[in-house]
Amino acid sequence: MDKVAKDVGDIQSRLLDHRPIINAEEKRGHRESRLLENLNKMVPEANEQMLPTDLERMLSDVVKRLEAANHMAEQVQQRELEAQKSTHLQGNMERLKDEWAEFLKEQQRLKEEVDEEHARAVGQLSAQYSEKKKDKFPPP
Repeated sequence: MDKVAKDVGDIQSRLLDHRPIINAEEKRGHRESRLLENLNKMVPEANEQMLPTDLERMLSDVVKRLEAANHMAEQVQQRELEAQKSTHLQGNMERLKDEWAEFLKEQQRLKEEVDEEHARAVGQLSAQYSEKKKDKFPPP
């Protein structure tokens, strides 16, 4: 039982007695604590000084690249629109040519009808006048 009591006492002293750790820290002159404090001060200072300038430079680079990409996209879009307009205009021109050809055919057909009707009317009038001439001026 003495042995168990001694072991429990050793465990208790190691867990709860911090004097050896404190003594070792004091011998080193709180070097680790000072280093941590110095680092703790340096990190925010570095963030304040370096981060904004680096971020601004990076953001300006990103903005420039985005502007260049937008410009290129607009050029591609403009070319596509011009190609579509060109194709659309060619289609319209072909359709108008076909419509014009149909119009000319129809005009030719109507002209021929009018010419035939005119020829018939001239023939009828000629026949009427020749009969009237015969009636007025009978042959001797």
